[in-house]
Formats: sequence, structure tokens, C-alpha cells
Amino acid sequence: MQGKKNYQEKLFAQFQLSDRIPESNFYRRLKAVLDLDFLYVQTKSYYGSRGQKSIDPIVFFKLCLVGYLENIISDRQLIQHSGMRLDILYFLGYDIDEELPWHSTISRTRQLYPETVFEDVFTKVLGMCVNQGMVTGHTQAIDSAPVKANASMDSLELKVPKEDLEVHLEKIRHISSMDKKNSDKEI
Repeated sequence: MQGKKNYQEKLFAQFQLSDRIPESNFYRRLKAVLDLDFLYVQTKSYYGSRGQKSIDPIVFFKLCLVGYLENIISDRQLIQHSGMRLDILYFLGYDIDEELPWHSTISRTRQLYPETVFEDVFTKVLGMCVNQGMVTGHTQAIDSAPVKANASMDSLELKVPKEDLEVHLEKIRHISSMDKKNSDKEI
């Protein structure tokens, strides 16, 4: 007999995000490895003592890391992408019913910190990943297409990332400066 699935959204659901993310998932493993509590001390001097609470610096830098790893340079696209991925929500520390930060908050927060803070944070993150065995000095190539190959070992080519970290950060800085100019015009 043919079945038919009727979707009815539940008002209340028993759902635990950690149950849906496999133990071998990259972002789950990364969450377990990274201890970014040092960011509270390192970034404290860039915030005032009054006003509305800003985005958590750990969440901000995790979003920057996701942007780099997923090759996303648009803050709007980064937030949209992150909201659709359960593993990234788990990595960020957000539940499925929590709103992610507004994309313009990411742009403004990026302008808050000097470049040295970004370099220091990503150097420490890389060090943590190396110490936990997530990164090695060996070249890795990944191909997710299950296609039979008929290639000689002599014709294989080295695959490298689309762009290095410096080029990626330069693109983001350029976009952030454009966002800042646009927000200054609105005021």
C-alpha cells in the first residue's frame, strides 16, 4: 500500500540538537577542541560599560571561522547559511528556536576589533586544532563525488584552497568598510 506523509508542525517538540549531530561531525569535534574563554579578557577593552549587550565575542569569532571554513564572505549569507545548518548552530551554541545575531551586528563588531586581535585569535585556534590532531602538516585532498576514475597516478594534481586566509580577510575588510560607509550615510 502506498504511504502518504502528512506534515503537521508540532506546537511543542522534544528535540535536543546534540542528539542530531553525529560524534564524527567536523563542527561537533571543533566545538569540543576550542576553548575560547580567553576572548572575554582579550576583547573587554573594546566595549563600553553601559548600553545594550553586544554579541558574545566567542559567537562572533566562531561565526568568522564558519565564514572562512565555508568560504562565505557576505555576513547576510553567513547568518542565513548558519541558520540552516544544525551542526553550525550547535557549534555556535544556539538552539533551533533561537535567533542568530543580525548580519549588520557582525559587520559592526568586525570594525570594533583591530587586525591584531583577529590574527591572534586565529593563530590560537589553529594551535588548538593542531594540538588536538585535527590539523596535520600533510597535504589533504577531498573529493565527494562518487565517480569511477580512470586516471594515471602521474596525472594527479595537488589541490589547494581557493584562497588563503589573507586574501579572504582582505575581502571581508573591504566589504566591512563599504558597510561602514553606507551606515554613516544613513545617520
